[in-house]
Amino acid sequence: MELPERKKRILEAIITYYIRYAEPVGSRSLSRLYNFGISPATIRNEMADLEEMGFLAQPHTSAGRVPSETGYRFFVDELVKSRRFLELRKQGRKYLINRLKEEKAQGIEEIIRLTAQILSEITNYTSLVFGPQVTKSSFNQMRFIPLKDNKALMVVVTDMGLIEDKTIDLPEELNVEEVERVVEYLNKRLKGLTIDEINRDLFLSELRSEVVRKAGILDEALNMLSGSQRLKGNIVLDGRTNILDQPEFKDMEKVRKILSIFEREEILIDLMSDFDDIVVRIGRENPVEEVKDCSLITASYEVHGKSVGTIGVLGPKRMNYSEVIAIVTQIAKELGLALKHQGE
Repeated sequence: MELPERKKRILEAIITYYIRYAEPVGSRSLSRLYNFGISPATIRNEMADLEEMGFLAQPHTSAGRVPSETGYRFFVDELVKSRRFLELRKQGRKYLINRLKEEKAQGIEEIIRLTAQILSEITNYTSLVFGPQVTKSSFNQMRFIPLKDNKALMVVVTDMGLIEDKTIDLPEELNVEEVERVVEYLNKRLKGLTIDEINRDLFLSELRSEVVRKAGILDEALNMLSGSQRLKGNIVLDGRTNILDQPEFKDMEKVRKILSIFEREEILIDLMSDFDDIVVRIGRENPVEEVKDCSLITASYEVHGKSVGTIGVLGPKRMNYSEVIAIVTQIAKELGLALKHQGE
């Protein structure tokens, strides 16, 4: 829906005010704080129109107005469309990269933990980081180490440095030299493909038709990666109780419901499974009942041009969208770079 420019400016002013003060605002306050060049009576009429259109709500008859979810959605869509949130990124801040250097963080788990901590510290909201999905990462190489009793240690490495190893029984029909040739062949054939791509039935059929005897070792490697609990992305949270600092959440029953989902990883994964560039879900747009009074901003992070995970911030519908979108976008970019270097 399009809005006339004046209504748009008034709506943005009301949202800006409410984000800052968490209080309804009236026409006189808007007239005093913002230079609209029109009378309070005209502002009041415009606010009445915006309320009738569903962009504003009036908590009490004598109170001023507050933004509705529809108002927030319009504001966010305009914000993203105009890319105004990029202003923070242009300042060249390096939140994550600088902290990683300061704390000499190494290893994927430590990087993910620190990312969640920084997001929470900067925004003062609850942060969520969905660790890199092994099926979204790319095959880098397979290593093969012969052991005793016709066994071998198989090691698979992805482009993010994710490593999984498993002791396997060697196929009876293959000696060590033949297995090493198989591994060399698979390294050349699979390098750069994601685990999802390798797992596609058509690709596997094609590969098996080329070298039937190699399929056994290939299956071992794929089963190792697909079934690995250690490599499956998990959700890391920080700032769980930050929601208590928000004036909207003085109702402890409402807070209890929100806090309860932080212990249910399957729900958090559902919330964080959208791998789009930037996603803003406001109130009832969230698929989980417990967070219907919240907004969730998520962004995917990339390694070697592929989205492999997401980071997000959960806060009140009154959150500072322009700032949080900018921060989440920036840190997602830096996280991808950090994981790329980790795998090199």
